[in-house]
Amino acid sequence: MKADIATYVSKCLTCAKVKVEYRKPSGLLTQPEIPMWKWEQIYMDFITKLPRTPSECDTIWVIVDRMTKSAHFLAIKENDKMEKLARVYVKEVVSRHGVPISIISNRDARFTSNFWKSLQKSLGTRMDMSTAYHPQTDGQSERTIQTLEDMLRACVIDFGNRWETHLPLVEFSYHNSYHTSIKAASFEALYGKKCRSPICWVEVGDSQLTGPELVPETTEKIVKIRNRMAAARDRQKSYAYKGTKPLEFQEGDRVLLKVSPWKGVIRFGKQAN
Repeated sequence: MKADIATYVSKCLTCAKVKVEYRKPSGLLTQPEIPMWKWEQIYMDFITKLPRTPSECDTIWVIVDRMTKSAHFLAIKENDKMEKLARVYVKEVVSRHGVPISIISNRDARFTSNFWKSLQKSLGTRMDMSTAYHPQTDGQSERTIQTLEDMLRACVIDFGNRWETHLPLVEFSYHNSYHTSIKAASFEALYGKKCRSPICWVEVGDSQLTGPELVPETTEKIVKIRNRMAAARDRQKSYAYKGTKPLEFQEGDRVLLKVSPWKGVIRFGKQAN
């Protein structure tokens, strides 16, 4: 009888419409392509609602390079106009690393504004935005934000002062942290050598490669990083594929589409004026 009930419920259209979904989304994991070079494909996101500093900053703009995992943590105001954010973007990203090929971000109102879209279109940058049903699209920026919040919280608890005071040293510490996916620190992946810091004075010195020798060495390291990222992607796929299977539809198939209500629309068919 239990099997008969399960079969009946699985074929009931009303049950399929109203039953809560507890399983993972169907289909296989789709990941962005592996970048070819440094700072060509980047992530962007905001950390908002932070305590206001004396300079009136209450937001951190997080910009992460997909290849080297290096990042910029920029203190801004939540109500800053897009014109000002565009100037900050050109100063901190374009002037240092060149114009990126693509930007992965969520659908924040600042990223979906006509000014930001027209700016990126004029620069030749492609906008790749995530959706609510595919949050893994910008998972790298979310993971970086989690690390940044933990480091800032620890600094404020141990040393006091405002979070903006510790932001430069937190960024320095982040760039010297080991990343499992690329098997190196982001500073080393970006510049081809270890960072000169108080914890490794002996390891870093004049013995580093310079001049013509640096070019093939850097290219070789990029190849190694891309291979390591491919291995990390395969490992992530093996975790995501547990309990999932490929999902393909043919033309003419009938499916149930899961959607969210628009603003101003009340559930069960009643619409507000």
